[in-house]
Amino acid sequence: CFGQPWYAGWGLTDDRHPQAKQLSERRGNATLEQLFAAAYLRYSRYIHPLTGEPATLFDVLHWIQLQRNYQLPRIGHLWAPGLSMWKYTILKPFLRTATNTLSFSKSNKLATACVVWGIAGEQRWLEKAQAQQLPVWRMEDGFLRSSGLGSDLLPPLSLVLDKRGIYYDATRPSDLEMLLNESELTDAQCSRARKVHHRLVNNRISKYNLGADFTLPADSKGKRVLLVPGQVENDASIQTGTFTICTNRDLLRTVRERNPAAYIIYKPHPDVVVGNRKGHITDREINQYADYQALDADIIQCIQVSNEVHTMTSLSGFEALLHGKRVYCYGMPFYAGWGLTYDEHDCFRRVKQLGLYDLIYQALIAYPTYIHPLRLDAISVEEAIEILINTPRANMVIDKNWRDRLMRMGKKLSMFIKVKLAF
Repeated sequence: CFGQPWYAGWGLTDDRHPQAKQLSERRGNATLEQLFAAAYLRYSRYIHPLTGEPATLFDVLHWIQLQRNYQLPRIGHLWAPGLSMWKYTILKPFLRTATNTLSFSKSNKLATACVVWGIAGEQRWLEKAQAQQLPVWRMEDGFLRSSGLGSDLLPPLSLVLDKRGIYYDATRPSDLEMLLNESELTDAQCSRARKVHHRLVNNRISKYNLGADFTLPADSKGKRVLLVPGQVENDASIQTGTFTICTNRDLLRTVRERNPAAYIIYKPHPDVVVGNRKGHITDREINQYADYQALDADIIQCIQVSNEVHTMTSLSGFEALLHGKRVYCYGMPFYAGWGLTYDEHDCFRRVKQLGLYDLIYQALIAYPTYIHPLRLDAISVEEAIEILINTPRANMVIDKNWRDRLMRMGKKLSMFIKVKLAF
């Protein structure tokens, strides 16, 4: 130091100022930790960038890191073509930053990356993106989404942006798979994952957070209870994450054949129950293979009363791991292949044995982006969980006649207008 900054003269710098000796005699010696504590903790005062209220250094650092992690992956001129008006509306807050440029037109010669919705969007726009030598980034719903169904046009609290693949596609690597393969959690990260885990379990938080209370039927007493969650059969996770069993009927039949004495609860996917998506099984087949059908039940309560969960690729398997249940995977979801589940198939790319906190940290903290529904800025998973805890749980209305369907359509239209105006 050729001047006399505040950090000179403590024995930590090579001081070349003519009065360096006098400065050193006045200041004495200090360790780097003492110098940091004096300057950053005792001398400085902080306010939170959002609230303007008094804050700690760590509050400010966490906020800066969160915004930095959100903005850096989105640098450039992002082109997101061919989106429906709904997708266009909900994607904007998850892509827009103060420094990038967004375009939703059908062509853009200035783009630096092409952003698509899932595998279907990739298949549609891959050729045009390759013609412009653009990388293709895929977006999809995150694992803590909303209080209600996305197919009912409820906006998401979280989305993922994946530059390698997408988490449900087992045929190729994804950013999440890379994070899991390289997971080496610090003590602080482990502690954070543990707190997130406890908050989710204690408040029965799931992806959609809807459904009625559920208790085990009396005739299940003394039996091993197996939960079989149904899925949307034309969903991309079935198309790219299953191999031999790829329908709800085949899954249910297989589970019954392998567990003839067990008490099997079949839980249809909410989107199928309300009539929005494909995956229905006839009552005759359900009665043949299952002991009970939980139509409008809360999935977390179904998990809690079960001994095991048997699934193709459902997120319910991940949620069951959080609740300490045995999980049998007949496909290859993102949480399989790491030593935490009983797997029908292997994935040669998944080479690491993981702990539950590795899975929680990478899948719920590192991988998704969470956006505040009103401020429309990036938030932490902890704040997202608190929003879900304080949001009234949605009711699952099953369409029984044309009046129900008309009412559902009206609610969808109302939600679309509300979100369009807000975003």
